[in-house]
Amino acid sequence: MISVTFPDGAQRQFEPGVTGFDIAKSISPSLAKRTVAMALDGVVTDLCDPIAQDAKIEFINREDPRALELIRHDCAHVLAEAVQALYPGTQVTIGPVIDNGFYYDFFRAEPFTPDEFAAIEKKMREIIAQDKAFVKEVWSRDQAIAHFEKAGEAFKVELVETIPADQDLKIYKQGDWLDLCRGPHMTSTGKIGSAFKLMKVAGAYWRGDSSKPMLSRIYATAFAKQEELDAYLTQLEEAERRDHRRLAREMDLFHFQEEGPGTVFWHAKGWTLFQTLISYMRRRQQQAGYIEVNTPQVLDRALWETSGHWQTYRENMFVTQTEDDRVFALKPMNCPGHVQIFKNGLKSYRDLPLKIAEFGTVHRYEPSGALHGIMRVRAFTQDDAHIFCTEEQIMDESMKINDLIMSIYEDFGFTDIVLKLSTRPEKRVGSDDVWDKAEAALKRVLDTVAESGIKTGINPGEGAFYGPKLEYTLRDAIGREWQCGTTQVDFNLPTRFGAFYIAPDSEKTVPVMIHRAMFGSLERFTGILIEHHAGHLPLWLSPQQITICTITQEADDYAMEIIAKARKLGLRIEADLRNEKINYKVREHSLAKTPVLLCIGKKEAAEKSVSIRRLGSQAQTSMSLDEALAALVAEAEPPDQKRA
Repeated sequence: MISVTFPDGAQRQFEPGVTGFDIAKSISPSLAKRTVAMALDGVVTDLCDPIAQDAKIEFINREDPRALELIRHDCAHVLAEAVQALYPGTQVTIGPVIDNGFYYDFFRAEPFTPDEFAAIEKKMREIIAQDKAFVKEVWSRDQAIAHFEKAGEAFKVELVETIPADQDLKIYKQGDWLDLCRGPHMTSTGKIGSAFKLMKVAGAYWRGDSSKPMLSRIYATAFAKQEELDAYLTQLEEAERRDHRRLAREMDLFHFQEEGPGTVFWHAKGWTLFQTLISYMRRRQQQAGYIEVNTPQVLDRALWETSGHWQTYRENMFVTQTEDDRVFALKPMNCPGHVQIFKNGLKSYRDLPLKIAEFGTVHRYEPSGALHGIMRVRAFTQDDAHIFCTEEQIMDESMKINDLIMSIYEDFGFTDIVLKLSTRPEKRVGSDDVWDKAEAALKRVLDTVAESGIKTGINPGEGAFYGPKLEYTLRDAIGREWQCGTTQVDFNLPTRFGAFYIAPDSEKTVPVMIHRAMFGSLERFTGILIEHHAGHLPLWLSPQQITICTITQEADDYAMEIIAKARKLGLRIEADLRNEKINYKVREHSLAKTPVLLCIGKKEAAEKSVSIRRLGSQAQTSMSLDEALAALVAEAEPPDQKRA
């Protein structure tokens, strides 16, 4: 007999080989009916899998958060069946679950188009309504290859041949249709429900290799409930309205062009916003004891070999060779340069922690298909810093970084933050002992932060190649998550470069290097801010804070008087003196997301007053010029300076 433990701690004895479905049915037929899968010792698996040894069991219904991935996985199979039923001869390849949905890649002479989605969705609903059971079978390789060859499924044959010999080859059937799949699945197609939607179609090379066939990829999403799908679709609509690329055109911030793929052409207003972010961060870093430096853009290959980047990051680096056969690379990271600054001159333990910061522009090769506005570029600026310290100082310095990051995000309107520890990746440098030490240090920080109420988690295998890291993920106004700040503990790089300080015992000692970024990429953070605020940036951030709209040319001289006073007070202000109707001017500058419009005519010029209109409001407020400027100056003061 085996012992099965339930979530409430109760235990029952069963014969070995009993299935989760058998156990659920023995408790209650209604429980068996509403259960779609089970978790054995925390691992989600098929409800009909046999249980061979003692285990903890949890029954999973459709409302369980863990069921969402199953719903999407099952829906991908139904999509594939529907496509093959409607378009005979189409070959299926793979259909994984991804963030917010799933996709399935098909090989077909003619690519799919959105015009075909309605017919495919209709067929999918028919398959779901048939409530066909998902049945798992384990086949031999020969059996699977013979089946897929007969069916003309060349891509499936290739997949079968790449599965390691020590792994079971699983086939899932839904009626007469079947697919090669690791599983698990729910009990039947009917459990998927009707809350799904095909979203878009795109081209994708088989296995991401441009030398291989082009496939037709259908993206889709699915949820447990229709209201969840509706909320997601509404979020997508809102995200499109907030798209930073569209808003950048309206606000005249930046553009891209083919001659510089993945690099930003900043316009005057965009560059003002960018520099406002840098000025803010520079003040915060100076207050926290950082010194600012600048390191070269191009460095010899030998330096990158020493750092380990050449061996582990070469495919992401831009490389050039000069006429004297020297090989150089544009820096993809600032850290090796900062080690060189640390090494320049003898350092004592009394100099630690030494905090070196740089607004360093780095270059990283991203595939063309991955580029996305200023969110994903090939050249970007990091608010990078490296803290050289002793092992004993790791905890204290990491907590200082945490407190600074949380304060900064709050200044920009982000209060929902998740902190996760990313542990050692498979491809890395350094010994396991060093990694154990670094991960333990950051785990203590994570646990301490969790005690303060901040949400935390673990990202296994997602650390940098030279050290583990803490990643700060913030949630924006429409619920999307963005990973921005990082804290990375590195015992490897200082050792590789031979960096040391003189310890109290007069011995040479290798410092610990804490890599730290808070915005992360300034370009990306700018894009996040634009979308978070839908272009309605706070007055202190807005590149053009005020526009004066004249109603009549008789107010032109007064407009220039206002500009002179406002600029002297530090406000960013322009005047629109064109001979256009006031409503036309207001609409145009509202589209450009100017926060404050000062409308003036003959009356305002005589009274030395202004009529104030705020972005997004039809209301107008009249007040004296001096009163208005004083209020705007107070509002435009950056939050860190207000606290000073």
